[in-house]
Amino acid sequence: MKDQNCGYCTRKQELLDGFGIYVCDLEASVLVLFKEQSHPGRCIVAYKEHAGDMTELTGEERSAFFADVNRVAKALHAAFHPDKINYGAYGDTSGHMHFHLVPKYKDQAEWASTFAMNPEKVFLTQPEYDAIIAKIKANL
Repeated sequence: MKDQNCGYCTRKQELLDGFGIYVCDLEASVLVLFKEQSHPGRCIVAYKEHAGDMTELTGEERSAFFADVNRVAKALHAAFHPDKINYGAYGDTSGHMHFHLVPKYKDQAEWASTFAMNPEKVFLTQPEYDAIIAKIKANL
């Protein structure tokens, strides 16, 4: 099922504009770069269909989704060399199952604590976003 008012479902940039930039489709999900880049490379892996919770997926669908999360995590490690990637699965307001993947570094903000959902501190130019997207894609 697709929700025509959901940016993850439709991949329409106008629906993603408030928070992200569409990167690409993966096997079972869609990859979106989070616009707020306090943590370089922070992105979202969202299930392709409009599911609100992982309990709505079959075992095979859930495995495919987590394989995509793993694939993106490996790409982030290769591209940005973080000390750790934090994973956040919230979705209280979006209603679409997704994970935030947040590269973190021992010597930077929020190490040893939960990442801020949207700190509203670091926004980039389009060429800077494009460079991050290219770096992630090169490692997928």
